[in-house]
Amino acid sequence: MTDAAADGTTDLTGLYREYGDDRLPPGQRETDRFPVLSKGETPAWNADSFAFEVWGAVDEPQSFSLATFRDLPSVTQRQDFHCVTGWSTFDCTFTGVKFAEIAARAGLDDDVSHVVFHALDGYTTNLPLGECTEPGVLFAYGYDGGDLPADHGGPIRVVTPHKYAYKGAKWVTGVEFLTEKELGYWEKRGYSDTANPWKEERYS
Repeated sequence: MTDAAADGTTDLTGLYREYGDDRLPPGQRETDRFPVLSKGETPAWNADSFAFEVWGAVDEPQSFSLATFRDLPSVTQRQDFHCVTGWSTFDCTFTGVKFAEIAARAGLDDDVSHVVFHALDGYTTNLPLGECTEPGVLFAYGYDGGDLPADHGGPIRVVTPHKYAYKGAKWVTGVEFLTEKELGYWEKRGYSDTANPWKEERYS
């Protein structure tokens, strides 16, 4: 469920109604902080050499510098953020490029079924293509009116408001379009492939 605020921000905070009756998913606790969790240290990157790549089963592979990526059509959205470790932060505001914008520019082969997001630190996570077209799947570079902080995944991270946050890779360097499913970093280590917070799909 989406609404547009007077300032143009897309409000996705009612998205939970498509998946459950309660805004706070089962087993979660609400916090007014935005904790930092990662599989390792925050990687170093250089704004002049950073590149965002799009490849795989596409018509036109894409490559964007950070500057050209930020020049793409963008949206700002307000959403809730659910970490698999048990905390949720309401009303986060992210700015970035819609997944659909990137997919349209690349042109997808008819048999594309899955995507893998790749990150600077070697992290990967996967989603079915259909899940990526859900409202709010965004390559975010802005948070709360400023740049996305490095410890939260800047310069670019994926946000997936209908999934646990490990499906939203930090420090994203690109997206690979696949014709078969390929599991990501945590999914290979026993975390749920579907990751629906309202069904409490934490582990496989």
